Amino acid sequence: MIVLITYDITSPKRLRKTHDFLKDFGLNTQKSVFECDIDNEGLKVIRTYCKENLEMSSDSVRIYKICARCINKVVISGQGLKVTQLDYTVL
Repeated sequence: MIVLITYDITSPKRLRKTHDFLKDFGLNTQKSVFECDIDNEGLKVIRTYCKENLEMSSDSVRIYKICARCINKVVISGQGLKVTQLDYTVL
């Protein structure tokens, strides 16, 4: 499934750690936005990380599931790729 993850994290240290963590799951398409092609287990790992490492009273993470039909309607103005445009092999 394709998910869009956005975050607003108040601590620079937590921000950097979260950014580095999310790089293993998807494409960093904007400063605080990742597009990820993951399964339910990957989504569970991300949610667990957020619960264990972020300050829920001041930080915000939003996860949007994007259906296969809707991902084809994404419009990009300017530079950028959709995660579905990437070719990769899982080893």
